[in-house]
Amino acid sequence: MKLQGAVAIVTGSSSVTGIGAETAKGLAARGAKVVVNYATNEAGAKETAEACAAAGGEAITVKADVACDGDCRRLVSAAIDRWGRLDALVNNAAITRPIVQKDLEALDGAEFERIFSVNLIGNYQMTRAAAPHLKRTGDGAVVNISSVGAWRAAGSSMAYCASKGALNTLTISFARVLAPEVRVNTICPGGLLGNWTRNILSEEQYAERVRQAETEFPLRRPVMPADVAEAAIWLIAGAGARVMTGEIIRMDAGKHLA
Repeated sequence: MKLQGAVAIVTGSSSVTGIGAETAKGLAARGAKVVVNYATNEAGAKETAEACAAAGGEAITVKADVACDGDCRRLVSAAIDRWGRLDALVNNAAITRPIVQKDLEALDGAEFERIFSVNLIGNYQMTRAAAPHLKRTGDGAVVNISSVGAWRAAGSSMAYCASKGALNTLTISFARVLAPEVRVNTICPGGLLGNWTRNILSEEQYAERVRQAETEFPLRRPVMPADVAEAAIWLIAGAGARVMTGEIIRMDAGKHLA
């Protein structure tokens, strides 16, 4: 896919330096037109859109909660109304809450529903709304942002890990259903640093994550949001990615080898 003039939606792209924002900025720098999505952080969305413009691209901001199907359809309509097409969708929006996995009473059904409504159902609703327009291009791409927690079943909470495992399965289902016009792949970051990790770890825990990355990960470096963004952009437009669909790609600086 040629990114010059292509149109992409990146959900959850208002954190300025997070995976979604870095992806939006990277797409814009390559000539794509980008819908920057936010649920509550309007200021961050505007800052991300301004960065996209500064990079030479074009961007609009749209408030939408991916847990709401009507919002998902409105988000897609915003891209079509503005530019008349949709070439790529990056499903990045996600939520979690740190809950010690041994504390079973601290995690209830309501928390599962809250997390699944965004991390799984939101991805389904966004992809469903985007699918007809992506298929129309003949070379559409969907990239889901999952987590190594889907494999390790370790992370901020059982509900979060389960939602990402289900997302990986959903990726394969969509890859079958939307082929051959649309490719659907997933990236599973691990050992991630940046705002997302800072928000769920204490300062001491974050410092320990940095130490582990620099001394224990085989590649001796953490995974940063910009790294994930570059992989997402490659899955959308890379020449080799033209023959990839239904893939679940782990990005953890080799942590799983330790």
